[in-house]
Amino acid sequence: MDMLTVAVVLGIVEGLTEFLPVSSTGHLILSSSLLGFKGKRAEAFEVFIQLGAILSVVWEYRARLGRMAAGFVKGGEPRTFGTKILLAFLPAAFVGLFVHDYISTHLFTPLTVAAALIAGAILILVVEGMHLEVRTRSVESVTWGQAFLIGVAQCLSLWPGFSRSAATILGGLTVGLDRRSAVEFSFFLAIPTMFAATIYNLAKNWSHLESGDLAWLSLSFMISFLVAGASIRWLLLYVSNHSFRVFAWYRLIVGIVVLALLVL
Repeated sequence: MDMLTVAVVLGIVEGLTEFLPVSSTGHLILSSSLLGFKGKRAEAFEVFIQLGAILSVVWEYRARLGRMAAGFVKGGEPRTFGTKILLAFLPAAFVGLFVHDYISTHLFTPLTVAAALIAGAILILVVEGMHLEVRTRSVESVTWGQAFLIGVAQCLSLWPGFSRSAATILGGLTVGLDRRSAVEFSFFLAIPTMFAATIYNLAKNWSHLESGDLAWLSLSFMISFLVAGASIRWLLLYVSNHSFRVFAWYRLIVGIVVLALLVL
């Protein structure tokens, strides 16, 4: 197995897909399967490189995160917003603790990913077809109730292939956020969610990595960091004037193709 190819491909795939509503986990599973890179070692690898993409969000929003951190000491609006992010984090964290082992054992397969891609595509089309009232036009104005409901929606992302970004963005749109605010809230919510998931998964799967993997992990990490940074900026520009339907059709096509290949 050519680990250079694995490291480069997975780093690019993670960076491109982590914040788009197409499922980075699903694409990593499919990509690893195509490359013949499977098992617990592959799972540990896929989890670790997600840190690169998450750190790109931290870098992109470093000023606002700095104010939020200071706000936890001084109080005021930054503390309130940070607490809302933590509230939104709790539902998936709580549910994930109970279903993690089952998901890891039974749902990390191309078949379940294809089904999740199709299910998510249908949900995107349904939400985009609804005439939703916009009540919140800045991410700092998200209410406690909206934050909690977005957190509940994030539980859908525990199904590999559904997409954390899709679940939280659709959740945001459904509870009244405008497109940019829904996307930005999804970015902020990704930070505690993905850090917690990464640390938890690495603690369970670190022993499956092999000697020399650190160099390949570092390469994938850097690639995902750089590509994700570009992806974040592009998505914020895109959502200003476009719907998410294109992602739904993409998911539908990929899901159907994967199912066809599995059947044939």
